[in-house]
Amino acid sequence: MKDKKLLIVGELNVDLILNDIGGFPKIGTEIVANQMDFTLGSSSAIMASNISVMGTKTAFCGKIGLDRFGEFVQGELKKKNVDTRFISNSQNHKTGITVVMNYDQDRANVTYCGAMEDLTIKDIPWDTLGQYDHLHLSNYFLQKGIQKDIIQVFKQAKEAGLTTSLDLQVDPENKWNFDYKNVLPFVDIFLPNQSELLGLTGMKNLESAIAEIKPYVNTIVVKMGYEGAMLISEDKKYTLKPFLNKKFRDAIGAGDSFNAGFIHEYLKEASWEECLENANLMGSLSTTFAGGTAAFTSTDEIQEKKQQIQKKEL
Repeated sequence: MKDKKLLIVGELNVDLILNDIGGFPKIGTEIVANQMDFTLGSSSAIMASNISVMGTKTAFCGKIGLDRFGEFVQGELKKKNVDTRFISNSQNHKTGITVVMNYDQDRANVTYCGAMEDLTIKDIPWDTLGQYDHLHLSNYFLQKGIQKDIIQVFKQAKEAGLTTSLDLQVDPENKWNFDYKNVLPFVDIFLPNQSELLGLTGMKNLESAIAEIKPYVNTIVVKMGYEGAMLISEDKKYTLKPFLNKKFRDAIGAGDSFNAGFIHEYLKEASWEECLENANLMGSLSTTFAGGTAAFTSTDEIQEKKQQIQKKEL
C-alpha cells in the first residue's frame, strides 16, 4: 500500500501561552503570569505538524503576513517536514496571534485573525490536488475568506478523488452559521467536540445532537474530553475512554493532536477502533508539554510514549 498524502487547508498563527496566572484580567487592573511559552499555534498547523511527525506526508495551504511571526510559523512547519509551498503572504494583514490564558483544565483565548481571513478558495492548489489523497480543513469560523465557498471546497475535493475531513472548532460569535445539511455529505469524517456539536445543532444533550446531525454525516467522531471519544458510522457506534497521563501540562492542541492521530491511522486504512485508539493516545500525549506540538519530536519517540501512556507509565 502506497503512503497516502495529506493536504491541510487552514489558519496560521502563533500562540503566546500564559500559565500560573494570578487571577482573571479586569479592566483597570494588572495581574501577573508566572510562566510563558511562545509556540506554533492554530488548530490546522498543530495538526499538520504533529501528523507529519507521525509519518504522514503533509502539505499545508494557508496565509501569513510579511512579518517575523509569519517567518516563525513557516519555519516551525518546515522543521517538522511539512510542505509549505502553498503558504502565501497576505498583502493586507499581519500573521495571526492567539494569547492563551490557562486556568487548570480550561483557558481563555484572545485571537487576532489577521492574514488567515485572506485565505480563499482560489488559494487552494486545485491544479495539483490529484497528488493528494485526503483534504482536511480546520477552524471554519475564523476563516471568513473561505466560508462562502465551503461547499464547493469539499465538493471539488471529492470530485478529484480525495477523502475529506473537517473540524469546525468553536464559533467566537456563537451564531453557528454553518450549512451542515449541505456541506457534511461531502465530508467523510466530521470531527467536532461535544460542546461544538451542541452549539451547531442547538440541542441540549449529545444524544439529541447526534440524532439531529446523523442524516447528513458519513462518519462523525465526537471528542468528549475526560469521557473519551465516540464514533458513529452508518449503524455502527464505537466509544473509547480517554488515556490519562501523570504529566499533564496543558490541553492546548489536544483536540488537534486527536485529529492527527485519527487521520494518520485512517490513511493507513486501519479499523475504526484503531483510529479511535490512536486519536485518544495522541490527544493524551499532547497534554504532557506546553503548547500543541512540543510533545511530538520523532516517530520513534511517539511510539515509545504511546506505550508508556498505555501502560500508565507516563
